[in-house]
Amino acid sequence: MKKKTFVKAAGTALMAAALVFPQAGSFAPPSQAAAETLETQGFISYAELQKKLRQLEQTSGGKNSVDVAGSTNQGREIYTARVGTGDKVLLVQSEIHGNEKTGTVALLNILQKIGSSNSEAAKKIREEMTIVAIPMMNADASELDRRGNDMSWSEVTEQYPQLSSATPSWNYYTRVLQGDDYAANPGFDVNRDFHPDLDYVANAADFPGASNKPGWYITPEAQTVRDVYKDLMAEFGKVDVFMDMHHQGFPYVGDTGEIATMSISAQFVPDPATPEGDKYAQYANGYDYDFSRQLNVAVYDALQAKGDSVFTNISLYQQDLDLPGTALGSFALNGSGTVLFEVKGQTQNFGQKQKGMLVKTVETGLMGVINGVTDGTVYSLDPEKYEEIPESTY
Repeated sequence: MKKKTFVKAAGTALMAAALVFPQAGSFAPPSQAAAETLETQGFISYAELQKKLRQLEQTSGGKNSVDVAGSTNQGREIYTARVGTGDKVLLVQSEIHGNEKTGTVALLNILQKIGSSNSEAAKKIREEMTIVAIPMMNADASELDRRGNDMSWSEVTEQYPQLSSATPSWNYYTRVLQGDDYAANPGFDVNRDFHPDLDYVANAADFPGASNKPGWYITPEAQTVRDVYKDLMAEFGKVDVFMDMHHQGFPYVGDTGEIATMSISAQFVPDPATPEGDKYAQYANGYDYDFSRQLNVAVYDALQAKGDSVFTNISLYQQDLDLPGTALGSFALNGSGTVLFEVKGQTQNFGQKQKGMLVKTVETGLMGVINGVTDGTVYSLDPEKYEEIPESTY
């Protein structure tokens, strides 16, 4: 996969910025409502992301490297930020749904700390791990402040003529949904466009599909993440951990009556070694549900260590899922330990103070995984402790 580096491609950061970043006005601006939401909630726009990624490289002295991994359907570049040189690989992404933004802020904060700190802890992380972050995977949706990307079915069939007679996929939005008018500006739920066969090519016989069936890699955003994943597998032999940052509604923590600050999960497809997961039998040798559970326990323990506070309000997201079309489901079947973060609410629900607390929750959970993988303690955690985490109730 051809990549374009932010700074190394040119002699100076200024030259690199001119090469990499589009000129102002290259894209249609977000709606007024979306722009006001970003401004009042303190979340990061696409232009601000570019600025912060450039700063990451500069302030870390190159320990953070930023690359262009691909482009959205509307031509916005999809960036990866990488820190560390170790052989334990963590791939983490945020904003596969463009109105779920807390993870983006948290990722940038963590990259800054790990890349710029000279502490022994930061040095150890950089020595043991290679962390690759995709902080704004679905930039078109982020600018529109909505869930789905910005792509029509006709654009799909233009790229894949073999689909011209197919029924549009089930995850194609063409109506008003969650207040967003997809009828005027259609798009896809990109987090249903993944397939455990990383070399899969769209086939008309597989459409329109369903939520419990694989996706198709028809969106450039899903293709980009797939390619990043494949490149890391080629480089390291394995992507040890994959984490995905999301938002949810307002479930309760078990029967406590407390609203969950965040829900987590390790389970996205049935175990290929069980009768329920027999259709995934070809992936049985790589699938490691126990490791995914250990990673989630590391998240839970890190948050509980904060004491009696909102950080303890953690629940398990819905279990017994069969979602091979999600990035989490597809990559779990390919051998990665997986962790889902579902922060409460949506971006429009909160102001600056609440947002800051939620960002800190995500940072704490992420660092629980990073520290546990770095020092090896995650591998000794009891995976059965995962089953003791209270499930979400509604």
